[in-house]
Amino acid sequence: MSWVSETLAALAVALGLGAGPAPIAHGYVEGEYLRIAAPVAGTLDALSVSRGNRVAAGAPLFALDLTSARAERERLAAAAGQARAQLADLKKGKRPEEVAVIAAQKAQAEAALRYSSAEMERQQTLVARRVSSDDRLDAARAAFERDRARLAELTAQLVVSNLPARADQLRAAEDAVTQAEAALAQAEKRLAELAPVAPADALVEDTLFNPGEWVPAGSPVVSLLPPGNAKLVLFVPEPLMNRVKPDGVLTVRCDGCPAGLTARVTYVSPRAEYTPPVIYSVGSREKLVFRVEARPEGDVVLNPGLPVDVELAP
Repeated sequence: MSWVSETLAALAVALGLGAGPAPIAHGYVEGEYLRIAAPVAGTLDALSVSRGNRVAAGAPLFALDLTSARAERERLAAAAGQARAQLADLKKGKRPEEVAVIAAQKAQAEAALRYSSAEMERQQTLVARRVSSDDRLDAARAAFERDRARLAELTAQLVVSNLPARADQLRAAEDAVTQAEAALAQAEKRLAELAPVAPADALVEDTLFNPGEWVPAGSPVVSLLPPGNAKLVLFVPEPLMNRVKPDGVLTVRCDGCPAGLTARVTYVSPRAEYTPPVIYSVGSREKLVFRVEARPEGDVVLNPGLPVDVELAP
C-alpha cells in the first residue's frame, strides 16, 4: 500500500466512511553512539577491540602510552605515603628508647637531689654549731636548688615525651595528607582515562585509530553502540499526527524482528519538514511530515539503518 493510499484510508476511517487497516509510518533504526576518547594526546599503545565485535562492560578498549602517567602516579603515591607517615609520627610521643634515656636521667637527678638535700641539712647543722662556715652552707643550698630544678626539668621532659605534636602541627600534617591523596586520586583518574574500559555491554561500531598512531586530545578512538541506544526514527504525515502522542506505544514490523515488537514514543518534532530524499516509502517525497522518535521495548537488538514499519495508534 502506497503512502497516498494509506493516507486516504486513514482519512476515510476518520470521517466514518469505512474501516481499514491501521495506517503505517515508515522509518529506520538509528544508533546513538558512545565515542570513547582520552582527554590528552598521546601515542596509541594498544587497541583491545575490533570493529563489528561485541564487548562486555568493564573490558579494556584501548590504551595510550602510559609510561609518564604511571611514573607520575608512583611519585604521588610515594608522596602520599610520606605525608601519612609524618602525620602518624606526629600523633605519637618519643620512641621507647628515647623515653628510657630521659627516665634514666631523671633517676640520676633524683639521686643527686637526695645527696644535695642531705648535704644542705648537714651544713645547716654544722653552721648552727659554729663548726662550718656560711659559705659552705650557701654552696650546699645552691647545689640543692640546682638538683631540684634539674629533677623538675627531667620530670616535665618525661611527660612531654609521651605527648603528640601540637594541635596546629597536627592540622598542618592532616592538610598535607589530604592534598597528597587528592593529587594521587587525580593521577589515578588520569591513568584510567588513558586506558578506558567499556561503560556497558556494546557493539564496537568502529575503531578510528591504529596502534602506533598519534591520537590528538579528545579524539574518539572507539565508537560503541549499547543495545539500549538504538532508536526508531519515523516520518509521520501531517494528517496522521493526531495518532502519535508522546509516551505512546506503537507496534513495529521489520525484517527479522520478533512478533509483537513495540516501541514507546520519546520525541515528536514540533515542526514539519519535507520527507528526506532517502525514505522507505513511495510517492511521499513532496509531502510534509513530522519527525518522531521511539525506543524499542523489550530485550531486542536492532541494527542501525534497518527499515521499519510502524502501525500508528487508532
